[in-house]
Amino acid sequence: MSSVHVRPPADSDTLEADYLIETPLDPARVADVMAGEQSSGTFVRVANESDALRARSRATVLRIDELEAAAQPALPSAWLTRQRTPGPWRRARVTLSFPLANIGANLPTLAATVAGNLYDLGEVTGMRLLSLRLPAAYRARFELPRHGVAGTRALTQVSGRPLIGTIIKPNVGLSASETAALVRELCEAGIDFIKDDEVSANPEHAPLAERVRAVMAEVRAYRERSGRPVMVAFNITDDLDAMRAHAELVEREGGNCVMASLNWCGFSAIQSLRRSTPLVLHAHRNGYGMMSRDPALGMSFQAYQTLWRLAGVDHMHVHGLAGKFAQSDAEVIESARDCATPLSAAGDDRVLPAFSSGQWAGTAPVTFDAAQSNDLLFMCGGGILAHPDGPAAGVTSVRDAWEAAQAGTPLASYAQSRPELRRALEFFGART
Repeated sequence: MSSVHVRPPADSDTLEADYLIETPLDPARVADVMAGEQSSGTFVRVANESDALRARSRATVLRIDELEAAAQPALPSAWLTRQRTPGPWRRARVTLSFPLANIGANLPTLAATVAGNLYDLGEVTGMRLLSLRLPAAYRARFELPRHGVAGTRALTQVSGRPLIGTIIKPNVGLSASETAALVRELCEAGIDFIKDDEVSANPEHAPLAERVRAVMAEVRAYRERSGRPVMVAFNITDDLDAMRAHAELVEREGGNCVMASLNWCGFSAIQSLRRSTPLVLHAHRNGYGMMSRDPALGMSFQAYQTLWRLAGVDHMHVHGLAGKFAQSDAEVIESARDCATPLSAAGDDRVLPAFSSGQWAGTAPVTFDAAQSNDLLFMCGGGILAHPDGPAAGVTSVRDAWEAAQAGTPLASYAQSRPELRRALEFFGART
């Protein structure tokens, strides 16, 4: 393994991106192709392309760290097949510097620059965007979260512990009134946060307009009775005009949060939605697995969440520990820490990491130990709604589990005087 430094680190006029590449060619040659392809280059020099213009606009290779070679190519390449290029399949970590003057404050073009045609380069059998680093002045040209961690805590009046949430699935057939009745029960049980499922936005059996009015009537009534607010994230995923109209309805009804599926709405739509609504923007990453599961392809979460945070979202999903999805616990925790790490010194742009997928009372202690922070949203769908004694007992069991975790008390000991927690351990523990 070897390391090559090509030039000093980038300045405030550039951004840096790290990649993992695999190729049977010289990694330095491929890195140069990458820099040219995503800035000033094509496969031949074009008319009027002077050395001065290239120096001003061309991306630059900052560093190449060669890693252990692979025995087989990770991905096919028809270009390499035509060239009859044999292995070994050399792997390297490459850092490129991109001139910001080529991009401007243009999020779709930023994404196209750092994660565009690179994936189609014939020279590589592996290409993964690992991380991005932005100058503070450039970060300041994009949206900050309207609420983020501190604002979400202020709206929910939750301090000193994680927010506890659940997911309602109207797509199982609940009508608007049935959904509202469940929300009333969850509010009375002490839930902090309720969100729609990502595949339930505006179904015929529970139209969004009816659901917003019915649910918010219950949330307002509960707040009047108890003085305690509950945040509801309505899934408004749709075309941009519809999302704006949905957000306006939520705001008129006294709501303070909406949810959108990032990957299917796109950067421009999410940016425009952020600029048009003062509500908390709960960002759902469904579909991210197609970008991340193959270690030789796509992008890591640090780069992914960096791009989306520039759109001004307030919450980001990170999946959950010991959950039902493919991500390792280490990846989940690293993702949560990415959300809690400022992108620059341009302002507090931390976003609230949302843990979900297979979470229940039993996963609270390991989450607390790993995260080393209370600044998170801990969401349990079945872990609350499928509790054998009902949703209210499910909420209590999760709150008890977090009390035990924060006190450093084993769940089994804490559950001796907490029947809801004891039943959760018996019921869900037998299924995990």
